Amino acid sequence: MSQLIEHHSRKAARILDSARELVLDHGVRKVTVGEIARAAGVGKGTVYLYWPAKENLILGLFARELLTFLDEVISRISADPAAVLPRRLAPLLIRTGRGLSLAPRLNDGELRTLTPQAGDRELFARTRPSALCDAVMPILRRHGLIRDDRPLAGQAYALHAVLTGFGTAMSDPATAPLHVDDPYEVLADTVAQLLEPSVGPGEAVIAAAAAETVAVFRETRDAVLDLIGRGQTLQ
Repeated sequence: MSQLIEHHSRKAARILDSARELVLDHGVRKVTVGEIARAAGVGKGTVYLYWPAKENLILGLFARELLTFLDEVISRISADPAAVLPRRLAPLLIRTGRGLSLAPRLNDGELRTLTPQAGDRELFARTRPSALCDAVMPILRRHGLIRDDRPLAGQAYALHAVLTGFGTAMSDPATAPLHVDDPYEVLADTVAQLLEPSVGPGEAVIAAAAAETVAVFRETRDAVLDLIGRGQTLQ
């Protein structure tokens, strides 16, 4: 049985859709349960049948977007294990993450308001592209997909800086010093030069690294799904 309440209730699905549109239009703080209920065509009491508080509903909304992000990345790597190569994984994470519309509407202060538990805030931090890369870098290095002539901690820091910088530049292209046709290609080349060995491993080794990487991402996905489940009341 799915843990996503919208799979079992059309009303819950309408409430989530309405909440999403309102958050996109007005931000997290200004949206009220009454507005969400009116937009969904239900009473306020119906909203509370599915979520005990506005915070649970809104947090679940953002968590669902994380779930979509992780599902897409897991699907891509499962279909093509070579996507786990650093020069492909970094652009995949950034490109997929930039496709999310809600994420930019959640700042750190709002996240602290929505998540009284530090572990839940930490989970959101773990889904950032640089954090996901950091989590799998030991796997990639052990399988020879990352060069071993530099300390891993330094490599992780450098990759974090690269991804943060590219993410900022892509979010505001006008600030970039020069126009390029495909910034993702530049990112791929940068990561390859930074991390990849001159001679990479064979297909079997890449497949093994991909399987371990997917397992890490699935573990994070399961944690996000658990967060969603804890914040709703299944009917």
